[in-house]
Amino acid sequence: MPPGSPNLYAFHMAGSGSQSFLGVGVAEISGNRARELKLKEEYGVEITRVEDDSAAAKAGLKVGDVVQEYQGQRVEGMEQFIRLVRETPAGREVKLTISRNGVTQTVPVVMGSQHGPALFAHGGDWLDMPSMPLVQPPDVPRIFTAWSSSMLGIEAEGLNEQLGDYFGVKEGVLVRSVAKGSPAEKAGLKAGDVLLKVDQTKVTSPGEVTSAVRANRPRKTFPVELMRDRHPLTLNVTMQGDGARGDRE
Repeated sequence: MPPGSPNLYAFHMAGSGSQSFLGVGVAEISGNRARELKLKEEYGVEITRVEDDSAAAKAGLKVGDVVQEYQGQRVEGMEQFIRLVRETPAGREVKLTISRNGVTQTVPVVMGSQHGPALFAHGGDWLDMPSMPLVQPPDVPRIFTAWSSSMLGIEAEGLNEQLGDYFGVKEGVLVRSVAKGSPAEKAGLKAGDVLLKVDQTKVTSPGEVTSAVRANRPRKTFPVELMRDRHPLTLNVTMQGDGARGDRE
């Protein structure tokens, strides 16, 4: 992936006042990308963007660094990493264990703050994602965690109760955009679909979609159950190559 990928989105978190802010874009680590980054093990999150004058920039973090531990805790993926950042008070120093060009080092970071609704940029998609169409029901506030997956080729978000009522489901994962030429597009997935199951595995968050797709790597084709316009539908998704083109959730 070329540095500075333009496919960067944002975590819009509820609440106001001063909140912790690291100022990085991050992406999941795939097997292929792990080898490119000279990682000994496939875990952690790759930094795909560093905001100017942010806590990350001041600490010397760089695009291509892989955060593998947060305060001594192993980082398994983006959802966990986001939670750790959100739970850290602004102004507190944390130690990040990173891998840079295959060399492990510890970097102290003093967590910054952002006032008002927090924005935490993330992304680093490997596919050429198109401009994201708005899938926004009326009178529902935009409070969500956008999450992009290049292995499947979608950008998605978990449903809150209001969104669930609007789309006629109690739980699921809303597809907000579909990448051109991706397995998702070829299968017929569209923005506005709500994913319910991936190969019989119920999904309620973007991270669960990632796990279910990874679990099906040995298989080239698997069914995806979804809700479209309040009607249930099942589509068959066929992965490209070995199904491991690099998750970016």
